[in-house]
Amino acid sequence: MAADKVRFGVIGTGGMGSGHCRTIPSIPETELTAICDINPDTRAALSEKHGVPAFATHTELLDSGLVDAVTIATPHYFHPPIAIEAFSKGIHVLSEKPLAVTVSAVDAMIAAARASGLKFGVMYQMRGEPQNQAARKIVESGVLGDVYRTSLVMAWYRSQAYYNSGGWRATWIGEGGGVLINQAPHYLDLFSWLGGLPTSITAQTRTRLHNIEVEDEAFATLEYANGAHGYLYASTTEMPNNNKLEVCGDKGKLILDNGDIKLYTLDGSLRDFTQTCESMWGSPTVTETPVDVKVQAEDEIKGHAAITRNFARSILFGEELIAPGYDGINAVELINGMILSSKTGKTVSVPVDRAAYDHILEELKATSISKGEVKEQRITDPNFV
Repeated sequence: MAADKVRFGVIGTGGMGSGHCRTIPSIPETELTAICDINPDTRAALSEKHGVPAFATHTELLDSGLVDAVTIATPHYFHPPIAIEAFSKGIHVLSEKPLAVTVSAVDAMIAAARASGLKFGVMYQMRGEPQNQAARKIVESGVLGDVYRTSLVMAWYRSQAYYNSGGWRATWIGEGGGVLINQAPHYLDLFSWLGGLPTSITAQTRTRLHNIEVEDEAFATLEYANGAHGYLYASTTEMPNNNKLEVCGDKGKLILDNGDIKLYTLDGSLRDFTQTCESMWGSPTVTETPVDVKVQAEDEIKGHAAITRNFARSILFGEELIAPGYDGINAVELINGMILSSKTGKTVSVPVDRAAYDHILEELKATSISKGEVKEQRITDPNFV
């Protein structure tokens, strides 16, 4: 490894992986030195485009001596074994989301990362956005007081053509879930990053709009250790897209609404006011408090590239990780908890029972059937930044 560059390999060069192949060369601290894909035509084309060697298997890439770190952008089930092998060979790992399909698999990734002493990151690029950084500082400051309610609505849209673009998509055996495992992890990460993990989940999942075997809609009520409650909703069945996250406390309320951030503070404790106010129609004074959100320059590295740069700088200079891999388990706890609750019809505890979830997932995988209609497309999300 050069003193000022981290040599990256990208494993899996579909829609997301090909996007990483484009961004890595643009980052001052990184260089793209190898790629891996099971599709010979894809890897040949990208090898020629980027001028780097291409490998048919991740093991060949890991053994090549060409990389200091890898970005894993394969289908979800392959993240853990690739990461564990990389750690065993002294290679840092930055994994696409979600870290894994099951919490038990994430446990294994975390154990391998800790044993190796290497850097471990997850591609939660939304953590780096200025409004989300500001939200995190607000929560950590304690200005909201004791949190009593959380809420997340993540209502997106995907066409049937999207689900037909790969044989692995939207199947239990190929992807391990639907909207929860694919689209929702970014917001589930923000939700747990700001509001913490609940202690129990009561959920329903269903397939409302698409011809797929996994869920395109999921909703849950949550309970927290301090008695707070929460609500979660995620879907790929709505237009226009809508993202709204709330954290409500005894002294204030934080709202992230489609990229906008608002903070409302009370002139004291809501609980105290409720007990001491003598006016029948009295209510506490509420102030919309300005939030200091860092303005990003036009030429500033953003999104996925910002997480990759931070990861490289953590390797080179010890910079604190924005999205450490160890945090990636939280979204998977919520995903597994919601699916387990839905399939059993019961409230489930968090941390999720690993054996119970692994068992039910194996039952669901056994019901998977080959897709009758697949029109292969490897196109990066147009919103990839």
